[in-house]
Amino acid sequence: MAQDTLPPISTPAPLPLTVVIPMLNEAGNVTPVLEELAGVAASFPPHEIIVVDDGSRDATLAELQIMAGRIAGLRVICHAKPAGKSAALHSAVASARGAVICTMDGDGQNPPEALSALFAPLMGDADPALALVAGQRVGRRDTLSKRYASRVANALRRRILRDDTRDTACGLKAFRRAPYLDLPYFHNMHRYLPALFRASGHGVAHVDVADRPRNSGRSKYSNLQRALVGVSDLLAVAWLIRNRNRAEPTEIELPR
Repeated sequence: MAQDTLPPISTPAPLPLTVVIPMLNEAGNVTPVLEELAGVAASFPPHEIIVVDDGSRDATLAELQIMAGRIAGLRVICHAKPAGKSAALHSAVASARGAVICTMDGDGQNPPEALSALFAPLMGDADPALALVAGQRVGRRDTLSKRYASRVANALRRRILRDDTRDTACGLKAFRRAPYLDLPYFHNMHRYLPALFRASGHGVAHVDVADRPRNSGRSKYSNLQRALVGVSDLLAVAWLIRNRNRAEPTEIELPR
């Protein structure tokens, strides 16, 4: 669980909602993903869209520059070299204007029409204790080997972390910006958000969402890569949660 250098956290002019999409070598998906999202987002509260180009070596950035003239509220953040999905998400959230953040993957597998069911419980007069609404995929469209590996990994994670989440790898999530930025940051933290939010005293809810085949390109992870990284990260997160000790400070009035 490697600790990374974090980008500076901005003090943005507020908006109700920011949609965040990390992309790495997704040139063929930029236009269909953003066009579909823009059509759905016409019914959203005031919002912005932040796409993070995580050091792509294809034409992803060029395609994003073209779409910037077509999609209102689109912002693009670039990493000079690939830093990983957690780093991409953190870069976007740190500079986001939205009080609520929605995330989706950039490969076309996440249907954007599912976003409203995720952010709605966090808007308006919603329960202030609720901080994360996590999507859980049904009807997975991955290969049989990936589905099996994911089932084993999720069962092991639930047993160790007791996060009551069936599918933490789903890219569709909504959460409050402020408590997310208070979470301990580390590489691959995006896979453990339900456990991290709960360990910090926040409420977590789940929504079933559809899954679709990838539009184009190929997955960035193999089953072996996920397994090797996942075991060490899982043990480190379990240690972090068990040893988390946060004080509740109270400032006292001093005589003047």
